[in-house]
Amino acid sequence: MQYGFVGLGVMGRHMAMNMLKAGLSVMVNDIDRKAADPHLARGATWAGSVAEMAAACDAVFTCLPNFAAIEAVAMEALSTAKPGFALFETSTNSTTLLHKLHAAYEAKGAMLLDAPISGGASGAESGRLAIWVGGDRAAFDRFKPALDAMGEHVTHVGASSAGLVTKIVHNASSQAMQAALAEVFTLGVKAGADPVSLWQAIRQGVIGRRRSFDGLSDEFLPGQYDPPVAHLRIVYKDTLVATELGRELGVPLRITNLAFADLQEAMARGWGERDSRSVMLLAQERAGVKIAEDRARIKAVLDADPPAPTDVRHGRA
Repeated sequence: MQYGFVGLGVMGRHMAMNMLKAGLSVMVNDIDRKAADPHLARGATWAGSVAEMAAACDAVFTCLPNFAAIEAVAMEALSTAKPGFALFETSTNSTTLLHKLHAAYEAKGAMLLDAPISGGASGAESGRLAIWVGGDRAAFDRFKPALDAMGEHVTHVGASSAGLVTKIVHNASSQAMQAALAEVFTLGVKAGADPVSLWQAIRQGVIGRRRSFDGLSDEFLPGQYDPPVAHLRIVYKDTLVATELGRELGVPLRITNLAFADLQEAMARGWGERDSRSVMLLAQERAGVKIAEDRARIKAVLDADPPAPTDVRHGRA
């Protein structure tokens, strides 16, 4: 199997190197010829152009800095691609551009798969990336040894764009949670708490003791909010206390107040005796979707990748 890798920057250079360390045959290309020197020393071959690489390879991986580069490289690769050729685009792409490229590849009997990555430069160097792949399942299976060389958690998420959507949700969640944490920790420090002591203590709360997204398995994914584990009215009261303290101390709590507005709406609907997470139904209503998944599917995910042992609802400590 002959692989290619285009884009030997902060992430790509490590990813390509890990393919070589795994014993795979790899051609490399980058706008900076010197960036490939460590790879050539390790046994890679240089491709003078993307077209040359695609003509010689079964699959090519790209890690590129912007939409223009992604489109240019993908279309150049397609110009010489054989039927069955696969291009794995690992950057955070545009869904519009992705669908355009996917259609172009499909028309020529080739495959473009979105395979965005998570883990940063350290994860790329250690080979511990998460890689979320959308697109042809047979191509995913065929070229999975290369994905496994680069990532610790490699998942086929679904059809074209599913991998990219996963990355978008992950990154947006990260920024939203980061903003919320910065906001409420600032409130705590303004109210007199020692920052390190506050951090140390809050890590032992129910949220601190579980993995970030595991809470979605309880009520949100199965769509079951009755009977309650924690009443909405209690969470409403607690959040009211937080927003009042913010006003008292002059600390803007923009995100917390947005969350409180949803709690107010849920209370106005008479949901006070429902589970506190019933407020999450409002987001689904606004988007016109309904989430209610089979608990057996959810359990299978948790069985394969268990929650943190400290998780008070699912932990096995």
